[in-house]
Amino acid sequence: MGTFKPIGINTVIIKMTDSAEIIRECAVCVTAWICAAECMCDGSVLRLRDPPGVLGKRLKDSAETVVIGGGCVGVSLAYHLAKAGQKDVVLLEKSELTAGSTWHAAGLTTYYHPGINLKKIHYYSIKLFEQLEAETGQAVGFHQPGSIRLASTPVRVDELKYQMTRTHWHPTPQFLIGPEKIQQLFPLLNMDKVLAGLYNPGDGHIDPYSLTMALAAGARMYGAQIYYPAPVTGLTPTADGRWDVQTPHGTIRANRIVNATGFWARELGQMIGFQHPTIPVHHQYVVTATVPEVKALKTELPVIRDLEGSYYLRQERDGLLFGPYEKEEKMKLQDSWVRDGVPPGFGKELFESDLDRIMDHVERAMEMVPVLKNADIINIVSGPITYTPDLLPMIGPHQGARNYWTAIGFGYGIIHSGGVGRFLSDWIMSGEPPYDLIECDPNRYAHWTSVPYLCAKARESYGFNNVVGYPKEERFAGRPTDRVSGVYELLKDRCSMGFHAGWEQPHYCHKPGDNTGYKWIEREVCDGGYHVSVSNVTDEIGVLGIAGPKSRMVLQKLTDEDMSDTGFRFLHCRSMQLAGVPLRAIRISYTGELGWELYMDMQNMSTVYQALMEAGRDENIDNFGTYAMSSLRLEKGFRAWGAEMNCDTNPLEAGLDYFIKLNKPAEFVGKQALLEIKAQGLSRRLVFLTLHTDDIDPEGNETVWHNGEVVGNTTSGSYSYSTQQSLAFAYLPLHLTHVGQKVEVELLGQKHPATVTQEPLVLTEPTRTRLQKKKRSV
Repeated sequence: MGTFKPIGINTVIIKMTDSAEIIRECAVCVTAWICAAECMCDGSVLRLRDPPGVLGKRLKDSAETVVIGGGCVGVSLAYHLAKAGQKDVVLLEKSELTAGSTWHAAGLTTYYHPGINLKKIHYYSIKLFEQLEAETGQAVGFHQPGSIRLASTPVRVDELKYQMTRTHWHPTPQFLIGPEKIQQLFPLLNMDKVLAGLYNPGDGHIDPYSLTMALAAGARMYGAQIYYPAPVTGLTPTADGRWDVQTPHGTIRANRIVNATGFWARELGQMIGFQHPTIPVHHQYVVTATVPEVKALKTELPVIRDLEGSYYLRQERDGLLFGPYEKEEKMKLQDSWVRDGVPPGFGKELFESDLDRIMDHVERAMEMVPVLKNADIINIVSGPITYTPDLLPMIGPHQGARNYWTAIGFGYGIIHSGGVGRFLSDWIMSGEPPYDLIECDPNRYAHWTSVPYLCAKARESYGFNNVVGYPKEERFAGRPTDRVSGVYELLKDRCSMGFHAGWEQPHYCHKPGDNTGYKWIEREVCDGGYHVSVSNVTDEIGVLGIAGPKSRMVLQKLTDEDMSDTGFRFLHCRSMQLAGVPLRAIRISYTGELGWELYMDMQNMSTVYQALMEAGRDENIDNFGTYAMSSLRLEKGFRAWGAEMNCDTNPLEAGLDYFIKLNKPAEFVGKQALLEIKAQGLSRRLVFLTLHTDDIDPEGNETVWHNGEVVGNTTSGSYSYSTQQSLAFAYLPLHLTHVGQKVEVELLGQKHPATVTQEPLVLTEPTRTRLQKKKRSV
C-alpha cells in the first residue's frame, strides 16, 4: 500500500473573496464556489456562515410558478420557464443558491444512461452546458475530456455490448473501444486487467457552483425573480387550485408550486401531507495534491469509471479526484433526517469523513491507477446526496394536490439539471410532457414506502451502483411491502415474484425440481368542472387473470351468467357474481383467451382463486406468470403499454387503427390530434419481426439496422414457445414496413437477421371461432 499523507483536512479558516483563482487554492472548497460568507471548520464538520437574513428587495405578491429550492435543478427550471416566455416565475431559496447537495458535488457529466429517455435528459444537459457561458456571460468551468467505463471481466464486456445495442438509435456519441485505445486516452492506467471500455467523448465534469450561478443569471436575464434567504414556512391550497406560499418576508399567491428542495423534500412535502420517499446518503470523494505524472500530461485525462472497483476517478487540476460507491454493509445513511427532519440551519455543511470505510476502494483505485500510491490526500469530502428507493428522481405533477409538482430525489442532480429543467418547463407550458419518463413519475410511490423499506432500498441501490445489470433482474431488499394481494401467501412459494409499484406479482411459476429464483383523471375532473369525486382504490381491489381456450368453460361452472362467445363478447365488461362472490367487474380484454380479468375486493381474492383452481381441475388448470404472458401476447401481436404504446407514440403508428372510430360523432379526447396525424401521414409504423438467432433473444430497445444504417428500434421481444423462434416488435420507417422486408437487430454487439412478418403468428380465440364458423358455412 502506498503512502497517504492527509494534509490540512478540515483545518482551514478562510475569508472568501470575489476571486475564483484564490478560492480554487482552498483545499476544502474543491468545487470553487464563490460567496461572501465565511468558511469555517470545527474539526469534523465544514460550516459556512449564512449571510444575514435580509431579503434586500420586496417579495412579489403573485406568481405563475413558484420554484422552491435553489440548487442546480430548481434554478434550471426557473431559467427554462423564463426563457420559454412564462411571466412571473419566482424561485425561493431558504439560505443561498447551491446550499444542500449542489455545492459539494463532484460535478460529473455524461451522455451515458442505461434508460431510454433519460439519455435525452443527459444529452440536453451537456448541449446546454456547452453554450451556457456564451449565452449568460457567466463561466461554468465545463471540462469535456470524455469518459471511459472500464470492463475487466468477460461478463462486463457483454454488459457493454448490451448497452451499445441500446444506444445506436440515439444521438448519444458512444463507442466500444479496446485496451490499446484506452491506454492511449488514459496512459496512467494499469492495463493488466482491462479488456474493453465504453467511451463517451464529450463527457467530463463541470463546476456545480458556477453552473448554478450561470443558470441563475440566465433566469434573471429572462425575467425570473430569485429570492434568498426566503425559507418557505407554510403552504396553503386555495379553493381555485392555487397556493399561498408563506415566507418570513410575506406570502406569494402561486398558480403552481414546484418542490425542488433536495434533501429538504420530505419537510416541504409534509407541509401538505405527503411523505416523499427520499433519504440522504453519505457520499465521499477524495482529492489529492499535485501528482507529477498528471501535471506532465499534455491533455486532460478522461473520467474513468472502474465498474469492478465501483468508483469514478477524474483529473482535478494537476491532481486526481476519485469517489467510491461503498458496499451495502458499509455505506452510511442519514436516516435520522427521515425520522426527525434535517437539522435547522443545515446548508453548506459536510459530514465527518471516514477513510476507513472506503479503503477497499482506495486499494482498488491504486491498483488500477498506480500513481495514486504516492499521492497526498488534501481533502476528503463527505456530503449528503438524496436517494429514492429505485435511484430515479421524482419528476412531474403529484396526485392528491392540485398544481403541486416535484423535481426531487436526484442522486445525480448535476447531469440531470439541464434536461429536467427543460422537460418540466415544456410540460408546464404545453400541458403535456415532451416525451415519456414514466419511470420518474412521482406517483409510482405511495403509503407502502415505509421508512424501513426506504432505508433498505437506498442501501441496496447505493451498494449495487456498479454491479452487473441483467435483463429481468429482481432486487429484494425491503420486500414484500404491505402491498400483497389476497393470493400472495398461496403463491409465494410456488412462484418467482416480480415487483411493480409496490406489488408482488408472479413472473414465472415453478414446477417440481425447478430452481426458484400520468395523472390525468384528476386533472380532467378539475378542468372540466365535473361533479365527481376521485379516490385511489388500488390497495382495495385485487385482480385475477384466467386465460386459455378452456377458460370460458371453467368460468361457466362458477356462475349462472352466460359465458359463451355470443353471451359475453370480446371487449365487453360487466359486474357479476363468481362462486358466490360479487365481483366489481369482469371483462375480456384485448387478449382474447389470454385475458379474462376478474376484479374483486381484496379480501375475496383468495376465495375466488381457490374456486377457480377447483373448477378447472379437470381442465388441468395451472398458474402462469407475467413472463409467459409476455411471450403469449407477442405471438398474438398484442401491444403493451410502456413498450409499443407510450407517450412517445400514437395509436395510428402503433397499428391500432382498428380500435379507433374517427367517424363517430362524439368528440372524444385526442380525436382532433389523431385527425391531424392522419392528414399529415405517418413517417414510421410498428412492425412484427421474426428473428434468426441461436442462444440469445431480444428484450426490447435494441437497435435495428438496414444497409449499414440505424433505421429504428425494437420495443419488446421474447422467445415464442409456440412457434419456436424469437419475436419482437419494432418501429421502422414506412418504406421498410412491408411484409418480407429484411432488416437486422443488434444483440450483444452482433447483428442478427430479422424479417417483417404478418401478425399474428397465433390467432386469438375470437378469430379462430370466426374462421371456424366461416369454414363450416362454406
